[in-house]
Amino acid sequence: MNAIERTATKYRHLRLNDAATHLVELLAQAEANELSYLSLAENIADHELTQRTDKRITLNRRKAAFPSDKRLEGFDYRHQTTITKRQVSTLLDFSFIEQRNNLIFIGPPGVGKTHLAIGIGQKAIDAGYKVLFRTALDLVETLELAEMKGELKKTINQLTKFDVLVIDELGYLPMSRQSRYNLFQLINSFYEYRSLIITTNKDFTHWGEFFQNDDVAVPIIDRIIHHSHLFMLGGESYRLNQKMNN
Repeated sequence: MNAIERTATKYRHLRLNDAATHLVELLAQAEANELSYLSLAENIADHELTQRTDKRITLNRRKAAFPSDKRLEGFDYRHQTTITKRQVSTLLDFSFIEQRNNLIFIGPPGVGKTHLAIGIGQKAIDAGYKVLFRTALDLVETLELAEMKGELKKTINQLTKFDVLVIDELGYLPMSRQSRYNLFQLINSFYEYRSLIITTNKDFTHWGEFFQNDDVAVPIIDRIIHHSHLFMLGGESYRLNQKMNN
């Protein structure tokens, strides 16, 4: 075992695996560029940090469970004129996450609500935040199952480990009494502690329709909108328009 191999082995013992794997390459670059010892040490540290960050982002993107790889770069602001690129861009400093605020996208089906929610979630992951995507139906079923097992609190605690929870398509289907209670427990746990990104086809004046109980709808709405940015999206369905033009 030569000196480089011995050094790489020591790096692996220190869990500097990427630095160990690319040590020969990093040494060659240092020699070619006549770097100082300090610059070489800094390059090795930077390489390890970059690789760890990339791996963490990749892992967090997989855990987010986005249904599709939607990106803000692909959002058609020419079609959806009720929200501007500047409005969306102002959200990308992620002060809304740091301040535990929510984003609410309201509008009819097909106008880009989910695309925006996923796109912002993707950017949040790139910035180092943990994001989870769930449709409202999947989330309600998850909470119902947890409640039946006596694990509702445990499941909600697991969800609050994410910095942002995206709840897609809230309001498309009515909820049972137990589902409304479970959702309230979740929203209450996120209130002023974590951020929500919600897409819905109903404005708040009609939320009683799918909660079927104003006594539950009011406290849920109150906690969601108290610290939130609301965006009303209008226009014709982008998907339907694409289909008709093909």
